Amino acid sequence: MQKPEIYFDKGTLVLKRIPENMLSRLAGIKWDARTLTYRAPAYYYREIILQLRKHQIPYEDYARQFAPQEFEIKETIALRPYQEEAIQAWQEIGGRGVITLPTGAGKTIVAVLLIQQVQRPTLVHVPTIDLMHQWYAVLSHYFGTDIGLLGGGYNEMAPLTVATYQSAMLHVTTKGNRFGFVVFDECHHLPGPQYQYAAISSIAPFRLGLTATPKRADGKESLLYRLVGTLCYQAHITQLAGQTLAPYQVITLEIEMSNEEREQYEIARQCYLDFLKRERISLAQPNGWNTFLWKSSQTPEGRRAFKAYLTQKQLSQASTAKLESIWELIQKHRGDRVLIFTQDNEMAYRIGTRFFLPVLTHHTKLKEREAFLTGFRDGTYSILVTSKVLNEGVDIPEANVAIIVSGSASVREHVQRLGRILRPRPGKHAVLYELVSKRTGEYFVNERRRQHLAYQGFGSVSDKR
Repeated sequence: MQKPEIYFDKGTLVLKRIPENMLSRLAGIKWDARTLTYRAPAYYYREIILQLRKHQIPYEDYARQFAPQEFEIKETIALRPYQEEAIQAWQEIGGRGVITLPTGAGKTIVAVLLIQQVQRPTLVHVPTIDLMHQWYAVLSHYFGTDIGLLGGGYNEMAPLTVATYQSAMLHVTTKGNRFGFVVFDECHHLPGPQYQYAAISSIAPFRLGLTATPKRADGKESLLYRLVGTLCYQAHITQLAGQTLAPYQVITLEIEMSNEEREQYEIARQCYLDFLKRERISLAQPNGWNTFLWKSSQTPEGRRAFKAYLTQKQLSQASTAKLESIWELIQKHRGDRVLIFTQDNEMAYRIGTRFFLPVLTHHTKLKEREAFLTGFRDGTYSILVTSKVLNEGVDIPEANVAIIVSGSASVREHVQRLGRILRPRPGKHAVLYELVSKRTGEYFVNERRRQHLAYQGFGSVSDKR
């Protein structure tokens, strides 16, 4: 009897000569009438191989194009207790899983140690070019080997490679069989409609997800756990603050809008709410927002309601009173390194123009961006204004104060922004301010977000102005 054969083809596995009694035991396989063979998504490779071995069925593996490889670390790494626990937890569940640690807690070091222990060609996935360069620097420092890069104009493959999610997704159908270990940094991005194929089309039997919080607004973290492995270890900000991370305080400043802005807000919000009521739209339902978008586009009344929604949102997020509070905080924190976060570019540039501050958005050119970040690190600039581009992937341990002028309802965004100021430095105490307009939808969003653990432990203060 001829042995079963397994091939890799465009992000899938092709299985030939599979015994009939094994067809129901092999996960993910389906009959492909075009090629008259069985196929499965590549990420089922490990399960299929283990089943064949379990039933002692000899097979020919033409899919795997990697072999064990030693990665020696050039210097001793002293692990913190929670890092040792995270590594052990990942190993105990078989080398597939998600580790959740706060920003600044050393997730990268955990991955470095696991790369050494797994001893398989490794592909590290990152969401941004900045993170790609940071990982390149860390891996180059610890391993005496060339580091490949995919993304940002690079197309260099090596046994140890760092790739942006976008570039990895483009290459995985041809290179998804060349790595035995895949690391997904900021892995909450992975369940996105495109990025998920970086995991689906890879055969890598060993998988590690790293994130500060796996929660997603769409609830698709279950897909993350299916593609990478279960959540095997988690440490919260409050557990590490004051030790590994800087001690911190979250202060919520409740801002009263001017009489004129309040009147405009109430008129716009009532128009928006009246439309929701007439059309029987509940935003609490899974498709509520999409229903609102569709119905508001159908009639002049609906378009007025949508414009009213935008107006009331802008008034609450970018009120004149918030600008005054920003100036007060800037005066209070002279000598500190301050990050000012906004929900949109318009408000970021408005703040930058009013107070003559450097602004970082996705429109900022690369050289200007690097000049601003370098200036912030060396003290040339003590304040940076940004919309969302500094939420993740930028290491600026000098920052010790954050002012959130506006943001989304996402808990993850809050944790990421808080994480920007928690990198430890001698004598550092971090403070995060949230500016929230009183008696607006923004206020109630903040109330829900405050249930997160990050608001507990080191104290959370609400200042009603």
